Amino acid sequence: MKQICEFAKEMPDEGDAPDIDILLVSHWGSTKVVSRGKVIDATQIPRIVARDSHGKLVGLLTYRIDLENHDCELVSINSEIEGNGIGTKLINLLEAEAKAERCKRIWLITTNDNPEAAAFYVKRGYRLTKVHRNALKKSRELKPQIPQVGKHGIPLLDEWEFEKQIK
Repeated sequence: MKQICEFAKEMPDEGDAPDIDILLVSHWGSTKVVSRGKVIDATQIPRIVARDSHGKLVGLLTYRIDLENHDCELVSINSEIEGNGIGTKLINLLEAEAKAERCKRIWLITTNDNPEAAAFYVKRGYRLTKVHRNALKKSRELKPQIPQVGKHGIPLLDEWEFEKQIK
């Protein structure tokens, strides 16, 4: 296992980032993510990255801050090495950023085929607040790469919305 040496906040205009594109495509099918009926180009929003001691990208979190509504949307999070705290550190850094921006909450969407993600968020203080039934039907109209069947052979149907209040 490689040692993680750096976590950093990056803005999308900070140069070419082909490793960001590769990670997003490998996990999301493209650099675009659909959340609550909106297509978001995850390469064009702020991100927090984790790189190992050789500079290899091993974790990525993308997000959007809405200053008008005082909230933060966690758009995507991925760790290339599970179980060694990368995801937790990314979330912690996002929470610090949201607090510095005076956000009152962080919210996110995951899908009904991902109980591991649900457990990850709940363990870190996030609460399931809404189930958007059959939301993936509309999402597929916006992003046809979304499969009909997801993890564990579960049909992809619903979006689960989680949130955490920021103190």
